[in-house]
Amino acid sequence: MINRRELLARSAALGLAATLPGRVLAEARPAQQLGPLLQRISDSLLDAYPESATFLGVDSGAHRALRSRLTDRSVAGDARIAAACRQTLRELQAFDAAGLTGLDAVNLETTRYAYALAVEGFDSFAYGDNAQLNAFQSENTSPYVVNQNGGQFASVPDLLDAQHKIGDVDAAEDYLQRIGALAAGLDGENERLRRDAALGVIPPDFVLDATLQLQRRYLANPVPEWDLVRSLTRRTIENRLPGSWERRATDLCRLQVRPALARQIAILAQLRRRATHTAGVARLPDGDAYFRWALKVGTTTDLTPDEVHELGLDQVAQLTAAMDRLLVSQGISGGSVGARLQALNRDPRMLFANDDAGRAQLLAYLNGIVADMRLRLPRAFATQKKAALTIRRVPPSIEAGAAEGYEMDGPMDGSAPATYYINLRDMQMWPRFTLPTLCYHEGLPGHVWQGSFMHDLAPIRSQLVFNAYAEGWALYAEQLGDELGAYDTDPFGRLGYLQSIQLRACRLVADTGLNTKGWSREQAIRWMVQNNGAPQEIATGEVERYCTWPGQACGYLIGQRRIDALRAQAQAVLGARFDLRRFNDALLTPGTLPLTLLDAVMADFIAAQKKSADS
Repeated sequence: MINRRELLARSAALGLAATLPGRVLAEARPAQQLGPLLQRISDSLLDAYPESATFLGVDSGAHRALRSRLTDRSVAGDARIAAACRQTLRELQAFDAAGLTGLDAVNLETTRYAYALAVEGFDSFAYGDNAQLNAFQSENTSPYVVNQNGGQFASVPDLLDAQHKIGDVDAAEDYLQRIGALAAGLDGENERLRRDAALGVIPPDFVLDATLQLQRRYLANPVPEWDLVRSLTRRTIENRLPGSWERRATDLCRLQVRPALARQIAILAQLRRRATHTAGVARLPDGDAYFRWALKVGTTTDLTPDEVHELGLDQVAQLTAAMDRLLVSQGISGGSVGARLQALNRDPRMLFANDDAGRAQLLAYLNGIVADMRLRLPRAFATQKKAALTIRRVPPSIEAGAAEGYEMDGPMDGSAPATYYINLRDMQMWPRFTLPTLCYHEGLPGHVWQGSFMHDLAPIRSQLVFNAYAEGWALYAEQLGDELGAYDTDPFGRLGYLQSIQLRACRLVADTGLNTKGWSREQAIRWMVQNNGAPQEIATGEVERYCTWPGQACGYLIGQRRIDALRAQAQAVLGARFDLRRFNDALLTPGTLPLTLLDAVMADFIAAQKKSADS
């Protein structure tokens, strides 16, 4: 890992680039040999994960063939990806970095780190899904190849509907080929389910129950009503494309996808009979080591599970005290903070109607929050981006197992907006006071804003996503919402913000509790409800997520705290010369980074700012 002294010695250009973000590309030219190497690695990753090419909007031109393919999910396919990663890491480690400066140095070290982390997982654990290098599904690293949050049954229909463009007959034909590839992908996953079960890796019973519920519900629908069919039918009609698209899609789904999904359901049902209720990964082969690696993937630090657990308990206590003071100031006292928040969650004044009209009102409310924040952004950023976004409901076909809210970047060329998804399966999940901070996290100045900076970098950098940076930034964006005055006349909105930050502190405790301290699912849910006041359904979804994505939820607060520490360092060094807009731009300009490398990059920025101010 590059350290601060090394970076300072060979990246003097970065200080200027971070000071003047708009000039980065002009001043930080790729080294003659590094550029082709990173481009080749980028192309190799797209070939391994074709969904990423569509997700990033680059499945045309030289990558046109990827538009008809999906990732090979078989045992052999996963082994090929692992072997390619090992070879790429050897090339990266052998590359002579002497003389690299600026973003060249950052790009090389970032890519090395990502591949080293992925290879560590491939070499150490012969089960699960190592998604560290999969831009489309990077958060889906899991010991379980198929679960309520992951697997092609959950990801591909939405990809094809929301990301796969259908503007001509060729694109429609590619869509049909991907339907066939989905059937093959399900069978590939079935191979891996059997392999992992033979190793003793079977998801907990409640994970299998949730997954089977989703799959059986999908299978029960008439095939012509499947999203896979309706999306293609609707868009070929809209674009007046000649052909029997509905019939062909229906035939493929009926003859190939439906039987493959039925086979997967049968395998999962067999595994359900062998499953236990034990929630954490410690019961798996090398389970303690798996969690330490997953925690490193989630946080890009070497923090131990015990350190993370204790940090969470400390932060929960501090944030609970702050929420108590705010509740009392609004005349809400008596009982625990969690109990008072639960009562507020049920207050009719805070709820939208649990029907389609209420869902439409909620979406309109979210769009108003985003529009208001867009007007505030010039006070926090020197560089202004278009950062277009659309807000959509999570597709009902997957909402029972999906996260409460999440974002998907738009294509790199800006031809389509980013999408901010919200899960509206039950409107009681979304008291009004919780929604502004969610918009700042997923939309502006959170994930959508951060993603718009990524697209200015070398292609490989949009494919390498580091959870602690990305989610730490989004949590810091919630903080910026407060600092930009969004809650000055909305005390309950500020309460929702504090509850959101405290939720991330609760995650540190519950995730490590489940996976290293023997907590049961029910114990973790009770703890989350009592301490955070989250609705029971949200707390349940949260806890079950930590069982399928161990370590991932720990990245949020750890990333945000690191950003806050760097900001405090910059303020201490620069004093009155500290410029929040330049600091925030400098955080975003180099793209997502491991936290240790972020430390070095921002130390260089601070030094350059001080030198400029002193001269």
